[in-house]
Amino acid sequence: MPIRKIKSIKNAIYNIPLKEVLSDAKHGDHTHFEIIVSTIFTDDGYEGTGYTYTGGKGGRAIFSLLEDEIKPTLIGADANDIQAVWNSMYWNLHYVGRGGILSFAMSAIDIALWDIKCKTLGKPLYQVAGGASDRTKCYAGGIDLNFSQEKLLTNIQGYLDRGFHAVKIKVGKENYLEDVARAEAVRKLIGSDIKFMVDANYSMSEKQAIQFAKAIEPLDITWFEEPTLPDEYEMYGRIADATTIPLAMGENLHTWHEFTYAFAQSKLGFVQPDASNIGGITGWLEIAELAKQHNIPVCSHGMHELHVSLLSSQSHAGYLEVHSFPIDEYTTRPIQIENGLALAPELVGTGVEFDPVLVTPHLVKTS
Repeated sequence: MPIRKIKSIKNAIYNIPLKEVLSDAKHGDHTHFEIIVSTIFTDDGYEGTGYTYTGGKGGRAIFSLLEDEIKPTLIGADANDIQAVWNSMYWNLHYVGRGGILSFAMSAIDIALWDIKCKTLGKPLYQVAGGASDRTKCYAGGIDLNFSQEKLLTNIQGYLDRGFHAVKIKVGKENYLEDVARAEAVRKLIGSDIKFMVDANYSMSEKQAIQFAKAIEPLDITWFEEPTLPDEYEMYGRIADATTIPLAMGENLHTWHEFTYAFAQSKLGFVQPDASNIGGITGWLEIAELAKQHNIPVCSHGMHELHVSLLSSQSHAGYLEVHSFPIDEYTTRPIQIENGLALAPELVGTGVEFDPVLVTPHLVKTS
């Protein structure tokens, strides 16, 4: 294949306000989220867009890393050799960035290169990444710990009205019995046919996690997500042994090596890599392959407008998270749900195109 040189890269950061304050047990209040976008232009006229996001903090650092450190090293590189570009970014900044904001910055570049790859092939991402299906199971994941029980139930009903067949709530109240009561109320509302997950955002101790898990076991919980710190791989294994509820995690693991520890020690029921912080599509597919080798369903975290294609592409897909950060509402193709399944875009490329009319008012900085 002839070399397709990277001619230029344009980076931008947007600060997108949320319609209301959303809270969880460890990150506190979210008033906005950041989108950091990299657009790559090649010498033969192709253009690819990639991006990453944050919960409202750290975006400027990612932008600076892309603009000041990564961009100068990639001009003239072969856009066709995605793995070589990935390796170059990783090793050039490994010493200062391993598993940190480097993983986010790399993701934006990698996704842009995959967008170009799909465009050169004339195919949508779900076909290029694996092609198992054009749709995937999904759930609506709320950031709702600060909601009253009444508002929580109203929110959940909204998910059901939109056609979701699975929902997730945040847990991590100071008194775990309040979490139990909220979970019981949700299960009563949704009935027995709707899948139900809970997410503690690593706010609990091992003892607290086991206590809470045992209390909600009768509620038919599909998974208990991030009960405790994601670095405590062996602790996850002990919690898994103490409950019948499968455990899930992965959004806070940002390197391949971290995932190998999780697969080896944490006894997970589901794994949740995020293409925005694991080195993009290249990194996500590597973890998906590891999950297949360990017979564990691969899921996702956030950026559902992109992950819908990746989950659809995999034969061992679990559930797509449709996140409370509505990035898709600022694109030309918001998420589509049909019979409880999320549909992958048929657009050539990654299927994620930001609508300039919608995002431009929120532009913070551009190169």
